[in-house]
Amino acid sequence: MHTAPLRIVIVGGGSAGWMCAAACAQVLDPARYSVTLIESDDIGTVGVGEATLPALQDFNKLLQIDEAQFMRETQGTFKLGIEFRGWDRPGQSYLHPFGAFGQLWGGVEFQHFWLRARQLGLDPPPFEEFSSAVRACARNAFEFPDTHSVRSTFYGYAYHFDAGLYAEFLREWARARGVSRVEGQVVDVALDEQGDVRTLTLKSGQQVSGDFFVDCSGFRSLLLGEKLGVAWEDWTDWLPCDRAWAVPCERSADFTPFTRSTAQKGGWVWRIPLQHRTGNGHVFSTKFIGEDEARSTLLASLDGRALGEPRLLKFRAGRRVQPWKRNCLAIGLASGFLEPLESTSLFLIQKAIQDMLRLLPTPEARGVDERLVGEFNRRSDELYERIRDFLILHYTANRRFGEPLWDHVRQYELPESLRHKLRLFDVRGHVPYFKDGFFSRDSWLAVLFGQGLMPKGYDRLADFMAREQLDAKLRDLHARVWAEVSAMPLHEDVVARYCSESRFRQAAS
Repeated sequence: MHTAPLRIVIVGGGSAGWMCAAACAQVLDPARYSVTLIESDDIGTVGVGEATLPALQDFNKLLQIDEAQFMRETQGTFKLGIEFRGWDRPGQSYLHPFGAFGQLWGGVEFQHFWLRARQLGLDPPPFEEFSSAVRACARNAFEFPDTHSVRSTFYGYAYHFDAGLYAEFLREWARARGVSRVEGQVVDVALDEQGDVRTLTLKSGQQVSGDFFVDCSGFRSLLLGEKLGVAWEDWTDWLPCDRAWAVPCERSADFTPFTRSTAQKGGWVWRIPLQHRTGNGHVFSTKFIGEDEARSTLLASLDGRALGEPRLLKFRAGRRVQPWKRNCLAIGLASGFLEPLESTSLFLIQKAIQDMLRLLPTPEARGVDERLVGEFNRRSDELYERIRDFLILHYTANRRFGEPLWDHVRQYELPESLRHKLRLFDVRGHVPYFKDGFFSRDSWLAVLFGQGLMPKGYDRLADFMAREQLDAKLRDLHARVWAEVSAMPLHEDVVARYCSESRFRQAAS
């Protein structure tokens, strides 16, 4: 007996909706699944997700997207990490790189050898200088990681791009592969007797029925929040920022291969370099600074002429307590929001899509299997909590004394999960290792050391190396990192060559 295709209906476009539609079109058998996306040209998208994590490379590879074409059409640049200015104290800065610090020696993590060298009085070079990515950022240099040779330290890369152009790029890609786009605004949601979503009514009167619904309707959470009544878990006690001003400006000569986050009195300012402009924004808390003052702070921070008036975005940090309920799953802002301090917005979308595709009902089963729902929700909860803890760390470990926001976040009660991590780091230099779905040990080290935290001890396994050997190996590695980075071309030159018109003409011929 022939089984009708399972009808997937995505409500909302933007990055979340079109990333979901594109992945479905690539992975799912069109004979067994149909994909429809509903979006309205009258409803804008938030569109602040212009900086990404290296995991987006995997998403592009899943779609078999040509990287150079993707960067050319989204005005993309490369990203080796995030610079944090003034987060520990004014005038101080550090960089969180996408890569390793040092090397494993004898299976022991590098920070333990560096900490031991300090305790032995060997005066090793600064920890961050053992990262190729950090050193490259200091020179505004970039080179593709060479997977066929052994570098002194490993590094990866991510992207900066125009989020609006990215959504347009994926829209065309997905529609060319069978995704149906319906223009319209949802005004009514009908449930069946089991409580599943069944039919959406648009403002035009058109009705769209489906078997499985993906809510990408943004903060409104039209299906999951409004119709199915899934509650919001508020995290503003830990992450108090609730507004952002955003504005692009002319591209400056400082064409950095990294995102910059600069701490301010009532929040922080981001800077994201693109090929055609620079993206800027000010994330702030209205408990500690007014909207007008925050706007003025943003405009004063620009390193080029503003290309328009700043746009105000309102949000709350937190998540839906069930991102998947019945036959409806929320992705993106409809599921939760964590400020873009570590560029996790698109990663959360990507991870939700991957888990959805792994656990999606089959056309034969159709009904909701609560075992699959429970597993998706467990994974989502775990990921959100890990990211929450990482963001809180940036705030709470600060020495910006006498500033109300920074005094507040330094003194509040931390989640037990983060307190446990900090206790282990303090006593023995241990950092978390998550196999699936979050930042590496080196990411934690970058922020912990960058925010001025220094452990009292180190892993005793690092004692196997004699003092003289340890000193020699540290200095040799430091010299090799510098030599490799010194030979790298400038980021600006690599982008211009990689995304050039002539290169595309040669590839097409």
